[in-house]
Amino acid sequence: MSVSDTTLVIMAGGLGTRFGGVKQLAEVGPAGEAILDFTIRDALSAGVERIVVIARSDIDDDLRRHLLRHHGSGLDLEVVHQDAFGPARPRPWGTGHAVAAAATLLEGPALVLNADDYYGPTGVESVAVAVAADETRAVMLGFPLGGTLPSSGLVSRGVCRLGADGRLDGLLETHGIGWSGDTVTASDPPGELDPAVPVSMNIWGLPHHAVDRLVEQWEEFHGFHTQDQTVEFLLPEALDNQRREGSLEIRVLFAAEEWIGMTNREDLEAVRAAFATR
Repeated sequence: MSVSDTTLVIMAGGLGTRFGGVKQLAEVGPAGEAILDFTIRDALSAGVERIVVIARSDIDDDLRRHLLRHHGSGLDLEVVHQDAFGPARPRPWGTGHAVAAAATLLEGPALVLNADDYYGPTGVESVAVAVAADETRAVMLGFPLGGTLPSSGLVSRGVCRLGADGRLDGLLETHGIGWSGDTVTASDPPGELDPAVPVSMNIWGLPHHAVDRLVEQWEEFHGFHTQDQTVEFLLPEALDNQRREGSLEIRVLFAAEEWIGMTNREDLEAVRAAFATR
């Protein structure tokens, strides 16, 4: 397959609770662009032609107006409402659920990423090219943990263990990560982390069979958690489970550019400064 057969899938269904607003559409660029606009441009430049945005019903009008303003009417775009897929509840069911919500629109490989994270043009291109070239394996773009942490506040990250051949050999969702002086610590599981350890920032190249399996995993997950109002079906954990069950091999690439993203409102000015000349 070619890159043109790959669909860009942007996960934009989060509530932005820590940010305090619609983080997906926060203006960070000199012309009022949001992070997702730069990602769309990078994907189109890499040869991707089709885009699916997974959002919420309540931001649909704002999202469509924003995309029309920055990309015109010629964009091959579908918008999926994550809150309309599966049982309704106040909190979204997680990133794995988001991709499952878009599964019926995906025919070939998918380049899946977060709306509020920027991975750089070479990062987006490298994942798109790799997953189009090999339909049997998934691809993950890794970043050094220290470069993904805000100056203050705590975050969660998928901490990766790599095999000698560059394949993912394990992924542990780790919570309460932040700087403590010159060291990085986490609360769950507790301990000190190497700032150079690779982490997943939720940019994946997925072959179609991985998406099909993800839908099955969501159905299995929901069967156990029908009444739970807080548990999340997370994409990194679901894909790592596919790896452990032997149905998916995940190749890890490394980013050439630094990650840019927002967790808290305090991050906004730093992100705007990073995009000031783009």
